[in-house]
Amino acid sequence: MRHATVRPLTIGRVARRAGVGVETVRFYQRQGLIEEPPRRLTGYREYDEEVVSRLGFIRRAKDLGFTLREIKELLSLRRDPSMPAADVKRRVEAKIADIENKVRSLQEMKRALAKLTSACGGHTTAECPLLHALDQQEE
Repeated sequence: MRHATVRPLTIGRVARRAGVGVETVRFYQRQGLIEEPPRRLTGYREYDEEVVSRLGFIRRAKDLGFTLREIKELLSLRRDPSMPAADVKRRVEAKIADIENKVRSLQEMKRALAKLTSACGGHTTAECPLLHALDQQEE
């Protein structure tokens, strides 16, 4: 019976398997989100499967709006299986509150722009209320 040999993962293979670019892998290494393995005798760094999984975790967390700082915290919780799940829940609830605040802010921007747009009809740009509003300095 033959055992399948596991080919070491180069940074390029890791990036492809995780669906990210090589520069993204390097960036996450600089940010401390993934460890940079030592160089082998070949001169190349060889990564293990866990890095692919970790990169997938990071990508999915980013898709949900988590910042790199927040992702780092989640990864530290993920590393310690004895941590209470309430710690994760608290972070997720904080992210939900942050998203709700951003939604409110975006709705306010939309209302302000709609108001300015409705006032901007048939005028020349010299008389455009939208441009005048943007020119105003707050004091």
